[in-house]
Amino acid sequence: MRIHDTITIAAGMALIFFVGTFPGAAQAAAQRDAAVYRAVEASRPSVIALLKSIVNVDSGSGDIAGGKRVESILSVPLRAAGAQIRTVPAEVSGVAPNLVAVFHGSGKARILIIAHVDTVFGPGTVAKRPFRIAGDRAYGPGVGDEKGGDVNAVTALKILHQLGFKDYATITFMLDGSEELGSPGSTKLIESLARQSDVEFNMEPGDPPDALTVWRKGSGDVVVQVRGSAAHAGMAPQNGRNAAMELVHQIGALQGKFPQSGDGTTVNLTVIRAGDRTNIIPDLAEATFDVRFRNPGDFPGIVSRMKASLAPTSVPDTVVEIASQGSAYPPLIDNAEVQALGHRAQAIYAELGKTVALSGNGGASESAVAMSVGTPALDGLGYVGAAFHTDHEWIDVGSITPRLYLFTRLLMETGQSPPSK
Repeated sequence: MRIHDTITIAAGMALIFFVGTFPGAAQAAAQRDAAVYRAVEASRPSVIALLKSIVNVDSGSGDIAGGKRVESILSVPLRAAGAQIRTVPAEVSGVAPNLVAVFHGSGKARILIIAHVDTVFGPGTVAKRPFRIAGDRAYGPGVGDEKGGDVNAVTALKILHQLGFKDYATITFMLDGSEELGSPGSTKLIESLARQSDVEFNMEPGDPPDALTVWRKGSGDVVVQVRGSAAHAGMAPQNGRNAAMELVHQIGALQGKFPQSGDGTTVNLTVIRAGDRTNIIPDLAEATFDVRFRNPGDFPGIVSRMKASLAPTSVPDTVVEIASQGSAYPPLIDNAEVQALGHRAQAIYAELGKTVALSGNGGASESAVAMSVGTPALDGLGYVGAAFHTDHEWIDVGSITPRLYLFTRLLMETGQSPPSK
């Protein structure tokens, strides 16, 4: 076999490394699957059209109508591809429901795919900056995080249907309505579906230049709250006990006590609230800190350290406490099962003469929930992009074809050879 005739040297080296992990990988990587690749290339116009249609729907977390609208749009091609679809009510109020689409095959593997329809952007964002393509990038609210992933999954499932591929027991595709809030409306559903599955694939975007996600930090919030006394700010300010001033003092005490960036624990101030009228000394103030951590048992210790780092009060008669705390997602742990999934994906990418890295980041996702009940998970299977949660979020339109090929083939190979739980 002349590997170097068909793939780059770097991809060939990666392929050689993985032959022992996946018998026959070298033979498969000699050339791409022609039928799949043709279907992927033919799907590109419909990918762009579907992506535009859902990006141009405001669906920020808590926008129930917007979330339902996106799920309704995506349900059309899913039904056409043979899915049995049901809507699952959210597990808490105030967030969009979840959509579950199930495909039944004739094989053994039970595959779970999770994507989410909510974004971090509020009502009216689409009107200000709708979907657009400029050069090799597509822009728009949630284009990468993660409406591009939604479309990648839907299109891969369409291609399997077109090719008549049924060598799996079930493929369950779940659209989460509240991921950006920590999936409060879907955690029990995710756990239930994951327990019934051999593997979970998550459609979060890939990190540039081209990477799959094999670890993620867990996430949680810690709220520092100060209580003081209200007073008229003009007539008797001396009678008040300014909670906002004390909060500023406590924020200063916490500054520098925890890393704010890096691959380990990070603690970052994200939200400050104090007062609601300009002529009243505020009697309540609070600051929310975003906490990210690598190991499941880290969060309680971080909270304890934050409590111990609080300073003696500088404003008399104020009370400072850690008012609320909670862990939204556990971390996604990189282990042998996850590495095996990543290696399988790398071998498939080598069929295109491309390499994909295995990496991690501080962004949390539902994959960690799936892994918490014992189901191996591979994340970052959407399109490659960056600047997520900002007004210049983008995806690389050049990643559409290789990423769609990768995910389609990954579903086929996993359907035929599922990992053992």
